[in-house]
Formats: sequence, structure tokens, C-alpha cells
Amino acid sequence: MSAWNDFNDAEQQQSFDLIPKGTVAPVRMTIKPGGHDDAAQGWTGGYATQSFETGSIFLACEFVILDGEYARRKMWSNVGLQSNKGPAWGNMGRTFIRAVLNSSRNISPQDNSAQAAAARRIQGFHELDGIEFMARIDVEKDGRGELRNVVKIAVEPGEPGYSSSGVPAVQRPAATYQAPPSSSAPANSSAAQAQRAPVSGKPSWAQ
Repeated sequence: MSAWNDFNDAEQQQSFDLIPKGTVAPVRMTIKPGGHDDAAQGWTGGYATQSFETGSIFLACEFVILDGEYARRKMWSNVGLQSNKGPAWGNMGRTFIRAVLNSSRNISPQDNSAQAAAARRIQGFHELDGIEFMARIDVEKDGRGELRNVVKIAVEPGEPGYSSSGVPAVQRPAATYQAPPSSSAPANSSAAQAQRAPVSGKPSWAQ
């Protein structure tokens, strides 16, 4: 009998209860390209998005949990780049990206060495598209007043919940990290694709 006539062996529907606030898990962040570029700001490749309503600019990000009890669950959050209301939103975005790089590349937030400084620099947003790091899951209300899970905090080395086993094998520690070659390739180019972290059902360190 066809699979489309007999559904007894179909997988059962998964529960989508909220992940408890404060849960720490390894995630992969991918960016939905919005087509907004501003070379003066270093925003190239079409990764940034500009809001039609407010004019604010952000990275529209999807976060997939890679391992553990909530593996394959997805969350969506925006990383602020610029707001007409002032610099606060952009500063929050920069703080978050710094923490993501620290988490992914195993850099202590207090490490001010030349190697650590180099590891906190990126050639473009393509280096963040597919990056894996440890995240602390939060809960907030969406535009309709319903609760949803979001990612706003990257767990950095030395913080509770951070584990070196959660650092992707494709990322090197600060002591040996070298920035990749400069690239201004667009989001859908082969060059940008080549620099993205591998995407699969397993975290890269478990493959």
C-alpha cells in the first residue's frame, strides 16, 4: 500500500511547547538575505534587511538547535544594525555579534591579545551565515502577544553552560585563528557558499 494511503508508520507530530527560558544549546545561525547593501558601513552581499515600516536595518536570522533534547528546533530573531531612533539598537547588535564570535571561536571575553582581536574581525556578513555557537534561549512576546523562543545571548567561554565540546570543529581557537581571505562576494555566489559552515542534521563536531 502506498505511503499516501496508509499513515500508520508516519512520524508522530512533535510538540512545540516553549523551550524553557535560560536553556543553553549549540545553535547554527543562518541569515535570510534582505538585499540591502551599504558599502560605507561594510554591509555587502545583500545580507542586511531594511524595514519598510520603520526604516531600521537588521540581519534576519534563523537559529537551529544542533544537539540535545531540542535538536532541530528553530527560532527566529533579528540582529540590529541601525535604527532611526538612535545608536542603541546597532550597539546591541554589535555586542551580540562579538559574543557570537567569542563563543564560536573559543575566545575569552577578557582576552585582548592580537590573536583574539583578529578572531573578532570579519570580512563580511558571509562569515556569520552558518556560524555555530552556544546560545542561551530566551522567551518573549511576538507582535500578536504570543510567547515565542528567541536567541539574544551567546554563551561565551568562562560562562555557566559553555562547553568546549560545543565549539564547532570547523572553527579554530584564538591561538591559531587566522581571518579568511577578503571577499565581497554576494550572498548567493559560489565564493560565499564555500565559506559557509556545513549544513547537515548533525553538528559539525559530531560528524
